[in-house]
This record gives sequence, C-alpha cells and structure tokens, in this order.
Amino acid sequence: MNAAELQRAYAGKRVFLTGHTGFKGAWMALWLEKLGAKVVGYALAPTEPRGVFTVAGVEKSIDHHLGDVRDEQGVRSAMVAAKPDLVFHLAAQALVRKSFEEPLQTLDTNVRGTAHVLEALKALKAPVACVVVTSDKCYENQEWIYGYRENEPMGGYDVYSMSKGAAELVTSSWRRSFFPVAKVDQHGVKVASARAGNVIGGGDWAQDRIIPDAITALHAGKPIGVRSPKAVRPWQHVLEPLGGYLWLGAKLMGADPGRYCEGFNFGPDLGATVPVAPLIEKVIEKWGSGRWEDLSKPDQLHEAGILRLAIEKAQVRLGWSPRWDLSAAVGNTVAWYQAQLSGASPQKLADLCRSQIDAYLPVQA
Repeated sequence: MNAAELQRAYAGKRVFLTGHTGFKGAWMALWLEKLGAKVVGYALAPTEPRGVFTVAGVEKSIDHHLGDVRDEQGVRSAMVAAKPDLVFHLAAQALVRKSFEEPLQTLDTNVRGTAHVLEALKALKAPVACVVVTSDKCYENQEWIYGYRENEPMGGYDVYSMSKGAAELVTSSWRRSFFPVAKVDQHGVKVASARAGNVIGGGDWAQDRIIPDAITALHAGKPIGVRSPKAVRPWQHVLEPLGGYLWLGAKLMGADPGRYCEGFNFGPDLGATVPVAPLIEKVIEKWGSGRWEDLSKPDQLHEAGILRLAIEKAQVRLGWSPRWDLSAAVGNTVAWYQAQLSGASPQKLADLCRSQIDAYLPVQA
C-alpha cells in the first residue's frame, strides 16, 4: 500500500461515509478528500465541540448530511441519492461504559443500524463496494495472551462488545443471503468487514477514553487517573486502521474483489500491544511532564484484561502492515492535542491532519 496507489483507487470515486462526525470518521473524511474522492457524509450532529470534525472544519471538505443509521428510510434515501462507488460504515455507539447505561440504544445503533446500511445497498441496484467497520471487541474474549484471528467466535461480555460481534454476524448473514461471493459478477455488491484495535489520535474527546482523559488531566496540571493500568490493548494511531480500511476498499473496487469479501483485523505490531500504564508513561514523556495514579477498584464495571489482534491475514492477503510504533503513534497524538490546546485555527488543525497523513504514508511514484 502506498499513497500513489490509494490516489489512483479513490480519485473521482463517490464515497458514502457513515459516522463522519465522529473521531475516526472525521479523519477518514479528510483522508478521502485528500485522495480526490467525492465524499457524502451521513451521521448525527457532532456532540463534542472540541472534536476533530468541528475544530478542523471537516464539514467544509465534504458533502455533509445529518442523519441517523437507526432511521432505515433515511439511510436508504441518502445512499441512493449519493450513488456511491463505495460505502464505509463507521457510525456506531462506540463506548463500552455507555453501553451499560444505554444498552438498547447501543443495540439499535450498532446492530440494526448495520442492517439498515446493508439493506440500503440493495436499493442502489448498481455495483458497489462496502466496508463495515466493527471492533476488536467483537470476539468472545478468553483473556488469551495471543491475538484473536478472524475465524475466532464472535461474542462479548458487555453490551458494546456483544453488539459488535452481532454486527459482524449481520454482515456475514447479509453477504451470504443477498450478496453471495460466488455470484458477485452478477449482483456487483462486494461486502467486507474490518476489526481494528484501540485507536488513538488528535481530536478524540470522548468520555471514558484513556487518551482524552490523560490530555485533560495534563493540560489542567493534575495527575492522570487510570482505572485499569494492567489492561492490555492493541494501541494504534487512528491512521493505521483507516489506511487498512482504505486499502481494503480499494481491493473491493479492483480485480477479483470476491477474494476480499471477508473480515479483516487491523492492529499494531506486538510492541504496541501493551498495558495501559506504559502507554500513559509514554504520553507523559511526549507531553513533557505529568504523573498518573491508580484508580482501579475491585467493583468497577467489567472490562477485558487482555486483548490482542492477529494481523497476519491483512498482511498476507492485502499487503497491509502497521507503519508507526507506539512512540510514533503517541508522539503524533500528543503533538496534535498540543496544537489544539495552544489555539491553532481550524485551517492549521486540518493542515496538521493532512501533514500527519503524509508522514504516515509518504507520496511514492
């Protein structure tokens, strides 16, 4: 995968992007726009005024539409009007702890919302590729020390994780029932799913996420409170999975697309799959000062202790591999927040996004 290949794959393509007002969606919108794609975004209004969508002026870069994936007719109408070559489905209720508070809303968004997007593909009556983005938490967690592979059972202790496993099952069922790979030359609908690790990056201000919590504390000169310092996660900069999604989408639009109508993991190398404590120590190092404190409690809400992803399938089948180690991922993340907190303008923050994309995937002949 290189920048020139992505440019050739996406220049002039029509892309329907759900969840573009969220953290990952906003970065994806900017990257697609940079590649020359014509992006139609469909999402709820942004809830965080400090988020990258708002502060980097992403709305000005794409065709921005407000909508809810729980609205079946709304999704269908918007997608039909967009006439996409490719659909990226990123819209989701993305927080584990919120799923304990709003389990039914989480199910409705993550499971039925995914079904609504897949149903809308039928209404296009034209060839289209679709990448459904779920989560590394879709797997039935066994607290294994090795990475989960794409053929591991779906599951989930908490409602969020279960909803992501269910979204994968919905995707597989719709593909088998309505878009069978063996008949892809006839119906023209290519559907794959993507499961990513714990992403970090500038402009994420969601509640109960470790990096936003850390930046908030550091900026205020307070110690960083850490709920689960020993929890192991596959940390990766947001550009890592987005690059994987883009490359998977390019493969679905290319030759022999049926080979890629499956699920793929996009995670970091083993060195970036570390407990929370070393991650926070790296954040403090890149920030230049600070300290953290252990706030773990024996009765706190359940969270997986160990979660790793096996990425060999994406490496072998797609030719994708992570590019940034943990130090680079954290360094670019902290630099973005420091720019924002120093008062950088929307244009400068958008340019910083684009420069980090260029640093991640340099232009090659």
